[in-house]
Amino acid sequence: MSLVHTTLSAACAVGDTSIVVTSATGFSAGYVVRVGDEMMRVGGGYVSGTIIPVIRGQDGTLVSAHAVTTGVVCGVGSDWATTNGAQVAVQYPLAGKTRRVSTYGAAGAISLPVAGTDEIAVINGTAHAMTLALPTKDLDGSILYIVGDTGAAHAITIASGLGGASTGYTVATFDGTGQCCLGLIAINSIWVPLASPFSGTLTAIDVAVT
Repeated sequence: MSLVHTTLSAACAVGDTSIVVTSATGFSAGYVVRVGDEMMRVGGGYVSGTIIPVIRGQDGTLVSAHAVTTGVVCGVGSDWATTNGAQVAVQYPLAGKTRRVSTYGAAGAISLPVAGTDEIAVINGTAHAMTLALPTKDLDGSILYIVGDTGAAHAITIASGLGGASTGYTVATFDGTGQCCLGLIAINSIWVPLASPFSGTLTAIDVAVT
């Protein structure tokens, strides 16, 4: 079998013992589930339906809240390279920053990374207006990736502008056709774009800055 993908049709709180998914096709008792960056396992009593009983915080992952429309991936243990299934577990370096994943299903503020970590902020669904505060000085070197899970024209208003350039560089708008990603690094309380501008033509995956 191969991994299946669906989304949460209701938000999942830290204390919840079940998740509600849009489609339960491919789910079965004992299967491994990933919601955001939390690994779970389908409860042994599950038979059918979109309300899935789960055992939270598997494989050493942190139990956390997940917004509605967060992506959900499910499959047997052997489909996951990072679980205790038939495949060999992927070995990660013991040193270095932790990279976390957070999800957003509505307009609002993107949370800053925790000091000492990098962050991937996934914006779900249709176009949302998001805001991003200045990084604190203890975040120097932390990387934030803001990525859309569909082709939607998300608009991110960045405090003080990219690179501290203020007016003219405060709003990053994703192209509404293809999926886009904006990479930023925190240095001296400013968000700096990770890459120099591209030359040539990018079709449907560009981020316009105004």
